[in-house]
Order: sequence, then structure tokens, then C-alpha cells
Amino acid sequence: MSFLKRLSFFIFGLSIGIVFVVFFFQNKAKETGTEFCYFPNCRVLKDMRSKAYGYSDEVTQMMASGVTDSLSIKAFFTDGDVDFKNSDTKSEPCRTYKIVHETKEKGVQTLTVINCPKKILIEKIE
Repeated sequence: MSFLKRLSFFIFGLSIGIVFVVFFFQNKAKETGTEFCYFPNCRVLKDMRSKAYGYSDEVTQMMASGVTDSLSIKAFFTDGDVDFKNSDTKSEPCRTYKIVHETKEKGVQTLTVINCPKKILIEKIE
């Protein structure tokens, strides 16, 4: 059997295997709600979404006056990008992260979050 024939069989089998694995894992993720977060941005946001959260006095006043609401704050944790350059990721036990989110209505906004082991505190919206 020539090399090209063996290579074509290998590529054919590999492509069938890849399609099967992708199909299997997509269905598994949809059923269980599993997320595969390998990048730092996704891992930090997933960690914050899993914790209880509280608001600072400044954010509470903004919510009371109608400037922002809890749904727009939750959008930071699903669609935002962590600005690692301006975040304090080395402090212990609580780290401070800046999350940037852009919307058509409000433009670019920055959320400052203090991430402690059990809880997060939403400190400021700029």
C-alpha cells in the first residue's frame, strides 16, 4: 500500500473522529451547562459568576437613581473583558479586577470588582 493511500485513510478516519468528538462534547455541554474555560479572562469571569455578590454604597446609589441596574451589571460578567494590566491580581486575600464592557447605548464602561474567596464586591462603575 502506498504512502498516499495510507495517508488518505488516516485523514479520513481522523476527520470522522474529530466530528464525533465535537458533536459529543457540544451535546454534553448543552445538557449539563458545562463551560470549558481555558483562557484567563474566561476563568476569572466564571469564578466571579459563581460567587455571591454585594454592592458598594456608590453603586447602590447609582442603582437607586436609575443610572444602572443589576442586568447591566451582570452583562459585565458574561460579555466583559478583564483588564489585567490595570487590575491588582497579586493582593491577598482579595484581588481587585477591572472589567471593561462596551454597549451601543452607554459606550465603554469599566466595573471595579473586589474578588474575595467567598464573595465579590462591586465597588465602582465608570
